Amino acid sequence: MTTPPTRLAFLPAASEAAQAAARALRARYGEVPPEQAEVLVALGGDGAMLETQHRFLGRNIPVYGMNCGSVGFLMNDYRPDGLPERVAAAQATVLHPLRMEVAAADGRRHTALAINEVSLLRETRQAAKIRILVDGRERLPELICDGVLVSTPAGSTAYNLSAHGPIIPLGANLLALTPISAFRPRRWRGALLPADARVRFEVLEPEKRPVAAVADYVEVREVLSVDVREDREVSLTMLFDPDHGLSERIIAEQFTV
Repeated sequence: MTTPPTRLAFLPAASEAAQAAARALRARYGEVPPEQAEVLVALGGDGAMLETQHRFLGRNIPVYGMNCGSVGFLMNDYRPDGLPERVAAAQATVLHPLRMEVAAADGRRHTALAINEVSLLRETRQAAKIRILVDGRERLPELICDGVLVSTPAGSTAYNLSAHGPIIPLGANLLALTPISAFRPRRWRGALLPADARVRFEVLEPEKRPVAAVADYVEVREVLSVDVREDREVSLTMLFDPDHGLSERIIAEQFTV
């Protein structure tokens, strides 16, 4: 974006800090309805960014986030001065979400998109048993675990990192396949897969060991199988200040002690 935008929409989280920031920015810069905006300004933490992206998924309106929350990995610093000029100078990062397709035990099929990750999680005290196939080839006949997830590069510093998965630079064209508290095989730490890989999870003993599947905000319980792939037909754009690009943040996070 070469010229400062004149049509901004401010989308705050529910917190008082985000709501107060939105009131101040609206008074200073004016506002248009989100559907008419050149840029959406998300105010809050990373949850506000994800909620905004999901709300407008498929329209690919650029989103510039400012941190008014506790976690702001996907957000720029909050500074009210010179906002249109900051947005004009921001670097664009184009991402593609994961598409989750689920076959549930009740016979229904469900589809959802995930910007961060698709995760399978045990529903009861019984550990889950899951077969993993990649591009139609069985790679792990039985994983006994609390769960397993597939993460995008943008989501690799979220739940994936907490599960001891790898941090992935944005330009790597990779997905992280990461177990959650693996019991057997105990030493399996997951895998890095090409971005165009198609991952299939098949739940073993689903009546005894029920499993839920989650794509960001969408949860489906008692699943039989879950297919995950990157959806290249859907794009979303995040804007970052030049000194706070997402690629740089991902690299810097790997050196945090």
